Amino acid sequence: MADDKVRKRVVVYGKVQGVFFRDSVREKARNEGVSGWVTNRDDGAVELVAEGPSEAVEAVVDYARRGPARADVERIDEQDERPEGLSGFGVR
Repeated sequence: MADDKVRKRVVVYGKVQGVFFRDSVREKARNEGVSGWVTNRDDGAVELVAEGPSEAVEAVVDYARRGPARADVERIDEQDERPEGLSGFGVR
């Protein structure tokens, strides 16, 4: 099972800044045992990298498609990447 690690980079567009998006993604990632980070971008989007077991990463990405209650996600761009062995999940 340790070899089923995946990594996704996701950019989330819409009303996603100022609505606790980053903190809620961090909480979801930690609950799922996913490593990586989440940050606000200058263009108003939120970018996140999630790395870990495929099902757990997909749960985080699914959450990012909706976001917290005050968010209004218009679309996401999702890209697979090679896992780097990250540990922990932080807000940048």
